[in-house]
Amino acid sequence: MAVLGLVIAVLMLVGSWQQVDFPAAWQLILSTLVGIPLGLYFLSTAPEQTIRIVLGIGLISFGLYNLLGPTLPRLSHPAWTALFGFLGGILGGAYNSNGPPIVIYGVMRGWQPERFRATLQGYFLVTGVAVAAGHAAAGLWTREVLRLFALSLPAVFLAVYLGRWTASRIAKERFQPLLHFFLIIAGGLMFLG
Repeated sequence: MAVLGLVIAVLMLVGSWQQVDFPAAWQLILSTLVGIPLGLYFLSTAPEQTIRIVLGIGLISFGLYNLLGPTLPRLSHPAWTALFGFLGGILGGAYNSNGPPIVIYGVMRGWQPERFRATLQGYFLVTGVAVAAGHAAAGLWTREVLRLFALSLPAVFLAVYLGRWTASRIAKERFQPLLHFFLIIAGGLMFLG
């Protein structure tokens, strides 16, 4: 997943890198890099199923709250950036799941869809290199992992193409509700692992 994430980030940034919120992305990246070693430690010590359930409940709750409840406050203080980045680093190092805290952060920053997608992919590219390197250093890159990576590439290229095609047809006002809906689905998938 970590290596596939790198490929996806590169493909998504082609043609949209100008939309990246570079100051926010770098703050997220730096705080994530601090959290990755702790996540790698949890990878070998924490009960994965418990963490996945907690993460799933958090994603479902956040998605439902935003679909049904009042609007969350907008984040602007740099301390929030550091906190969400650090949490992303822990989850990325441990479970290749650095996305949920960063998606929640982007929602609470109120980024427009183009900036949202580009900034997340810029973040995922840099942090993905760090997570993949950490996994390689921990001996997790095996021949089987590389074989599965190669077999997955055609599906990744197709998914990125279809995702871009779909995104270009979604009205800006529908972006946030759809994002919250997919966060609920992602949270539900955490219970299947």
